[in-house]
Amino acid sequence: MMKNRAKWVHLTDPHMVPEGERLFGLDPAARLAACIGHINAHHGDAGACVLSGDLADRGDAASYERLRRLLDELVVPWRLTVGNHDDRVSVRAVFPTAFAAGQDFAQSFEDNPAGALILLDSLDPGHYGGRLCPDRLAWLDARLAGLGDRPAYLFLHHPPCAIGIPSLDAMALANSDDLFRVISGRGNVRHLFVGHVHRPIGGSWRGLPFTAVASINHQVPLDMSTPAPVPHCHEAPAYGVVLLSPDGVVVHHQAFDAP
Repeated sequence: MMKNRAKWVHLTDPHMVPEGERLFGLDPAARLAACIGHINAHHGDAGACVLSGDLADRGDAASYERLRRLLDELVVPWRLTVGNHDDRVSVRAVFPTAFAAGQDFAQSFEDNPAGALILLDSLDPGHYGGRLCPDRLAWLDARLAGLGDRPAYLFLHHPPCAIGIPSLDAMALANSDDLFRVISGRGNVRHLFVGHVHRPIGGSWRGLPFTAVASINHQVPLDMSTPAPVPHCHEAPAYGVVLLSPDGVVVHHQAFDAP
């Protein structure tokens, strides 16, 4: 099938668990399999699929191996980065190409005529919130500099700003000012895609548009009063279908039937 380089798929937060286990009463593997089947049937022409972290619920090797077997069924070329539930060592053992050459972080870069696809690793071990260290930011700065004025699209797990849900706002990206300094210094980042929030949302952060999509497994309700813990619910799972053009970005939130 001819691939559309200006069409991408965004998946997030599959929270894979080992064989025979469930999470919040749901089967993450069955849900991801249903999602992959839907993508293959309706959006198999996409040029890329990005998974933006929390690949496994407990960061264990068995769950990453299970995830890899499921992703092997996806007809769209896929890339991934990590979230706060992940373990870099275990991820690297199963997904070595998630790490750019010479990097200790799950960051990668792909340029194409529609714009550069840049995945950032916001995992801060031992914390639910995220952080981008100087090495990761320097890598991003170099990638953006190499693009000149051509557009770039960033994917990372943690949102850089508050979204109005207190339990999630307490675990956003801790050093968003540092990220903004890199982005604003180059001026060619067109859109930011995040995971972590388990909800379909959109908005702008300091003038930069951002989008989050629902989790493949469980969701977070629109609870604007509970400070902790993060509440969960069984709202419908979904993924994003991203369309790029010289005029801008369109993101469709695509629900799918899930067991």
